Amino acid sequence: MAFFLLHPIAAANLRKPHIFRSHSAPESAAAYTRYFEVTKPISLPKTQPLSYPILKNQEFAYTYEKPPVLKNYKPPSNPSNFSKIVLEWTATSKGRQYDRIFGVWIGGAEVFRSCTAEPRATGTIWTVKKDITRYHSLLTTEQTVSVYMGNVIDSIHDGVYHVNLTFHFYPSEQHHHDSNHKGADLILPISRNLPLNDGLWFKIENSTVLQGNEVKIPQNSYRAVLEVYVSFHENDEFWFGNLPNEYISVNNLTGASGNGPFREVVIHLDGVTVGVVWPFTLIYTGGVNPLFWRPFSGIGSFGLPTYDIEITPFLGKLLDGKLGHKFEFSVTNALNLWYINANLHLWLDTKVHKTRGKLLKHKVLPLSSSIAFKISSSDGLSTINVSRALVSRGWVRSSHGVITTKSIQEFRYSNSMVLKHDGNFQKLDQTIKSKQNVAGKNKSSTIFSTNLRRKFLISFLYDSVENQSSGIESGYANVTLGIDEKSRKVSEFGSSIYMLKNLQKVDGYMFIKGSNYTGSGRTEQKYRYSDDESCYYRKVRSSNYTILHDEERKSCKHHK
Repeated sequence: MAFFLLHPIAAANLRKPHIFRSHSAPESAAAYTRYFEVTKPISLPKTQPLSYPILKNQEFAYTYEKPPVLKNYKPPSNPSNFSKIVLEWTATSKGRQYDRIFGVWIGGAEVFRSCTAEPRATGTIWTVKKDITRYHSLLTTEQTVSVYMGNVIDSIHDGVYHVNLTFHFYPSEQHHHDSNHKGADLILPISRNLPLNDGLWFKIENSTVLQGNEVKIPQNSYRAVLEVYVSFHENDEFWFGNLPNEYISVNNLTGASGNGPFREVVIHLDGVTVGVVWPFTLIYTGGVNPLFWRPFSGIGSFGLPTYDIEITPFLGKLLDGKLGHKFEFSVTNALNLWYINANLHLWLDTKVHKTRGKLLKHKVLPLSSSIAFKISSSDGLSTINVSRALVSRGWVRSSHGVITTKSIQEFRYSNSMVLKHDGNFQKLDQTIKSKQNVAGKNKSSTIFSTNLRRKFLISFLYDSVENQSSGIESGYANVTLGIDEKSRKVSEFGSSIYMLKNLQKVDGYMFIKGSNYTGSGRTEQKYRYSDDESCYYRKVRSSNYTILHDEERKSCKHHK
């Protein structure tokens, strides 16, 4: 992974690319530095958990293109008694190392994707906790747990990661079984099969690649949701700032990451588009300026978000008893490299052997886009606006009656970019807005519904110059990252809502020569979350590893 957006300069003067790969400089601190991501604590029952260790001080040294670590998992007794299941990942490292992407799979289904913290010479430690209760059905039977982290050790990058991975099972309070919150009855992986010398994700290397596999679902399925895991790397790590190809051509830039700044993950079922993902523009812990993300990391970097696609309208196709129904993934405008896989969450009707369904409507509006370029030698201005909508509707007959499900996905995207000096100066503002509405109804009422609104934003400015005589490159960057979400869900068990506003602002300088750097980084984050039962607020500000301000509130009294 990389820092300093964004683009390789012309090869004629053999200058370093703006996506400088991480150079973890030696540090002089006296103790391990604890890193963290600002997020709300997991709400837990007041019971003593049963803790199941998966990895104990597992070493990830030179693991790139090596098989994942495999562990046998056996479920605890009475697995239905647990109302909350939490994955806990704690890792340490010393020395110098890149940030590394890694994943955890249970029975081939991914349950956690994350990025490592970049270590210091004196040591770094970080802990991530994820609520994995929605994967409850995976954890009721014996499984193989796979953990992959592609680390590389060489003469400069000597940081080895030591990992503890634990599943914590929290019993229900007062024998109250929260079965309605435990998720699907069955989860089928849409991922690569072991054995592998890699993670189980599919690799998307360009816009023409389709990767996926076939599934066969139980004939008594009555609802289906596809959960998609996405991460972007190498030439597309900073896809939201990739240069227009026209600018690259006019300025004869060699090695620049192009295809422009728009990407769309497309989900196909038997060759038909059934959903899309416009992903959040997360930045890994070595991205732009590593000092930005120390000691707290970029939004989503320690717990990458997933994206749900309602597949229930298409169950009629999947229930036809035929073999060979195939889910595949592609990425519009992709460059090397994207990691994508998914989990198909299925709800089963135990009162019948066979459910039936039919697709009534499926409409995929093509991408609607307006693109404006103004390029004058090394200066450039681009404005891109894109929109997309998908609508599907179908019915399923089960013991619950005939339920008609309608799913609507709507997206709007805008990106404006200013470029100067062969891309050494870049300023961009990008916003992605999405709406997802799902409703399952019978003749008289709504059985379930989901209404999700999301806004992802990134603003970025980068300006760099290289001193030809000293070989030192200096650069200034400031970045704003944000997520704004509103969700309302209704089911037979009741309704729930939540709202999230998460905003991060960073700025600082870097001075780079060879594989070493010095610099400064300042970071401020405001995190505000509320739901039916709780509120959480945290404001943190730091500079060069030091927390300057940390304000936390869990009361809804002053929550606005």
